[in-house]
Amino acid sequence: MSNQIKGPSTRELMAQLAKESEGLSIRDRRDFLKKGMLAAGAVATSVVAESAVAGNSNLPPLEPAWGRQLGAGVVDKPYGSPSAYEREVVRRTVPWLTAESIASISMTPIQDLKGIITPNGLVFERYHAGVAQINPEEHRLMIHGLVERPIIFTMEDLMRFPSVSEIKFIECPANGGMEWKGAQMEALQFTHGMLSCCEWTGVPLRVLLEEVGVKPEGKWILAEGADGSHMSRSIPLEKALDDTLVVYAQNGEMLRPEQGYPLRLLNPGWEGNTSIKWLRRLEIGDKPWYHREETSKYTDLMADGRARKFTFVQETNSVITNPCPEKPIIKNGLIEIEGIAWSGRGKVKQVDISFDGGVSWVPASLKGLVLDKALTRFSLVTKWDGQPWLLQSRAIDETGYVQPTLGQLREIRGTNSIYHKNSIHTWKVAANGGISNVQIS
Repeated sequence: MSNQIKGPSTRELMAQLAKESEGLSIRDRRDFLKKGMLAAGAVATSVVAESAVAGNSNLPPLEPAWGRQLGAGVVDKPYGSPSAYEREVVRRTVPWLTAESIASISMTPIQDLKGIITPNGLVFERYHAGVAQINPEEHRLMIHGLVERPIIFTMEDLMRFPSVSEIKFIECPANGGMEWKGAQMEALQFTHGMLSCCEWTGVPLRVLLEEVGVKPEGKWILAEGADGSHMSRSIPLEKALDDTLVVYAQNGEMLRPEQGYPLRLLNPGWEGNTSIKWLRRLEIGDKPWYHREETSKYTDLMADGRARKFTFVQETNSVITNPCPEKPIIKNGLIEIEGIAWSGRGKVKQVDISFDGGVSWVPASLKGLVLDKALTRFSLVTKWDGQPWLLQSRAIDETGYVQPTLGQLREIRGTNSIYHKNSIHTWKVAANGGISNVQIS
């Protein structure tokens, strides 16, 4: 419990004096206020003394210590770092999720982030053979196959092309996949943390394809990474000519090694694994390659045992980030229900919030930037007085797609899948403000 100073504040005392002086003559009112101000000053002095005794020497009306001394100089920390007073905000992983960390994933702490941009040091990670450490002077991008002019680009070559910068989300298709059969993760970071949103800078892939000249029979592109797994995915030419980027910078600085330095692909709105990191070659062909990561992996196992392939788009989704298990409600009164929504099909158009598990819905406000295939913030200010809630959000994108309930998703997909779980999520709010993860079918 924090130390509290009892008694009225100086402002409250002055307001009381002004009220009591009403109706007096000008001279009498002046004398009354003069004596009252002296008395108020004595009270303020007493409060200051009590503050010091209580150990609150940095609280008003005292001058805090940092206002009476010099701070650190310019570039004391050349790259900068968060305040020492901020709680540690880091990526986390689930130890039992994979057998080895070199082929695993970490989660972004979306419960602690503000706005829509994920800082570079907090973007979720996914490796298939650990982080490749690549010298950019020795790195090359080869474009070959069904092309008129095969080319090998250096990094210097690529950075001579006119660049574009776009804010886009990137999401692992397994985001939320641990909960197909039931709720088990008591943290927002683990239920939805395979998700980030950044400003990406690079060259549109269509510009590079114009350089090589794709032959008429060219319909697909194989993108391959330079890491130890040679991670690869088949990508339709239509996507490559639409909005695919060859990226070398992220949030204003060069890519970090864990995000594909020095070069990666970015397929906005699509499964994150199609945005191949450490990009080394693009081969144009007339059909998909059906490599390991698009046959035994990254396909959707249906209830009847069949598997859907090439389900590239990350469907419309949303989740409430405040309150959540890591951010419980601490006291009664006004509260801002806040969260994020996103769609691989385009812009988020609307987000609704339910307090009764989907029986009724209230429209939320979209706040800040609303961009194509980017995270979008939503908000609703309400009052909580200890009543139980089954808190949900439901997003609708500009195409009219409505985020499905868990029951609707399971009716089509069953419970054997791992990927593309975009159902409405439920937080149970207890009388003490605690938040738990539950499922309503």
